[in-house]
Amino acid sequence: MVKKLGIIGCGKMAYALLKGISQGPSIYASIYACDTSSVRTELFANEFNSITVTPDELVTNADLIILAVKPGQIKMVLADTSGLWNNEKLLVSIAAGIKTAMIEEELAEPVPVVRVMPNTPCLIGEGASALAAGKYASRADLDIVQAILNKVGVSVIVDEVYMDAVTAVSGSGPAYVFLVAEAMMDSALHLGLNSDMARQLVLQTLKGSISMLEQTGEHPAILKAQVTSPGGTTIAGLRELEAGGIREAFFAAMERACQRSIELGKH
Repeated sequence: MVKKLGIIGCGKMAYALLKGISQGPSIYASIYACDTSSVRTELFANEFNSITVTPDELVTNADLIILAVKPGQIKMVLADTSGLWNNEKLLVSIAAGIKTAMIEEELAEPVPVVRVMPNTPCLIGEGASALAAGKYASRADLDIVQAILNKVGVSVIVDEVYMDAVTAVSGSGPAYVFLVAEAMMDSALHLGLNSDMARQLVLQTLKGSISMLEQTGEHPAILKAQVTSPGGTTIAGLRELEAGGIREAFFAAMERACQRSIELGKH
């Protein structure tokens, strides 16, 4: 059955998901969009032929609704559309930290809810997303949402208890990688390489290393050992990284990001 799709919140992640959905034959009869920014809704209308509507109109008309607003706006949006939801609709939330139980409580109707944590590489079709079902969502509902996510990368179905950890790992993960890339580029500049050369070498090193992990299936420790010769340059550099607490810093960063996701869900 061809469904009508609605997007509440026309930010970058909503854009990425719609871009993925728009690849290939359309499976949606209509796409509705609403946002406080007319610039964003105009962009969506121009690129995806979406129909700009109010939140009330969107919930009334759409079958599958992606809630892509900030966590602090969730309750307001649900309150403003109260009474318009029913169990024939599927709500997909990509708000960090917001549990399906909270959304279900606000709706006061047995609406199927699927919680999703995507990440920014979805913008280039290389995303890593996780999805979890609320108490009214079926396996068929999960399959519908996963089909969308797989158009912009890869996705895994998890129990919702793990979603805060997922947020810390893959949701926030791109920023950690960008920080590592930035630090390596800055270090290359410090050693006398020009910025273009530093960027090219660092990006290809990261890309090649990830490809080796994917293609060999080896644990990172095995591949690291293959680069590290006794008394060589690599072990000298690794010693400095370990002395600087890089491993513990990653543990602490992900634990704090996970905790912050939990905190966001309490507001």
